[in-house]
Amino acid sequence: MIATGTARATEIARDFPILAQRTSRGKRLAFLDSAASSQKPQAVIDSLFHYYTHDNANIHRGVYELAERATNAFELARAKVAGFVNAAEPAEIVWTRNTTEAINLVSFTWGLANLGPGDAILTSQLEHHSNLVPWQLLAAKTGAELRFIEVDGDGMHLLDDLDAKLRGVKLLALSHVSNTLGTIAPLEHIIPRAHAAGALVLVDAAQSVPHFKVDVRALDVDFLAASGHKMCGPTGIGFLYGKRALLEGMPPFLTGGDMIKEVGYRETSFNELPWKFEAGTSNIADAVGLGAAVDYLERVGMDWVAAHERELTGYALDRLAPLEARGLTIYGPPDRTRRSGVISFNFADIHAHDLASILDTEGVCVRAGHHCTMPLMEKMGWPATARASFYLYNTEEDVDQLISALEKAAEVFKLP
Repeated sequence: MIATGTARATEIARDFPILAQRTSRGKRLAFLDSAASSQKPQAVIDSLFHYYTHDNANIHRGVYELAERATNAFELARAKVAGFVNAAEPAEIVWTRNTTEAINLVSFTWGLANLGPGDAILTSQLEHHSNLVPWQLLAAKTGAELRFIEVDGDGMHLLDDLDAKLRGVKLLALSHVSNTLGTIAPLEHIIPRAHAAGALVLVDAAQSVPHFKVDVRALDVDFLAASGHKMCGPTGIGFLYGKRALLEGMPPFLTGGDMIKEVGYRETSFNELPWKFEAGTSNIADAVGLGAAVDYLERVGMDWVAAHERELTGYALDRLAPLEARGLTIYGPPDRTRRSGVISFNFADIHAHDLASILDTEGVCVRAGHHCTMPLMEKMGWPATARASFYLYNTEEDVDQLISALEKAAEVFKLP
């Protein structure tokens, strides 16, 4: 069994300089909003400083030493990401700004070229807007039908009618982990059935790649999208994984410089993979920073990260349980093996935004609102929820601070 617990997490937290600060009220900072964006270790911050101080130059164009160093660092980061998700080769990793852009890339390139009336797109009722709105627009443009895998009141996928839902589907687009409820989709069962029905599979892995090992070849996904800022990396950098054969058959997403091979006044030929999807000057420094984040996570060990989060989430659920007698409601799968380190909740009749504001006075950072899943909120009948989310640097002390802050909220609102 992997040794987890507060001791190592406390040591890891020291790598993240932002966590050492006190709030303006003098409170210890308990950052429980990593599902929105993770904090950055000093190693990542240092990599950005080093790049801009020593290696800053445009890539793929200059033949001088500085440009070659920048190009090498940029492409090395791509190779690191490819290894992290076990892509067959670095060329299957396309840099994007974030998960959202990666999903849009597939929608605008593969989707417009391959879908039409009579076809269908299948997603689920759990999806973040980023894995919903692109498919709504694609369906409207192509005449394809948009279908949904339904979920129960705990946010678990209802799969009894999956084969029927898959008839005529050309693309299944599914989040690996729900950002609102923490539900882990059973991709190991869903993907083979989707492929058997003739559908390609896109996985929104924004909430999975940072938290446990994701192997694109073992899962046999066709496309996978993730964001650097949720996995200890900088903002403004993400990636799309795609199988080479699919990427080669897709037209470019954006056009301009760097994604070209030869340009004439009337015609243009496009670059090889993955550069034909990377128009203009890339986000070089943040790609390098994401490479440093991958190095950091691999040094810690993704098995340890996953085990620590499971243990800490279990501790949190156990500590929260007594508050249910005072009106606390916890949402999400009751089966702890099917949920990640995300806990959404409401407390009696306290609005989630008011609750988050009170927690903030105690140094506890949680998210409040619809979490970019408005249709799910409407389905469940929740105007909003508060959400605590855990990562490798969180400890039992953070959970205890959350509990104390909730108890203060109960006092402020005079709950029984």
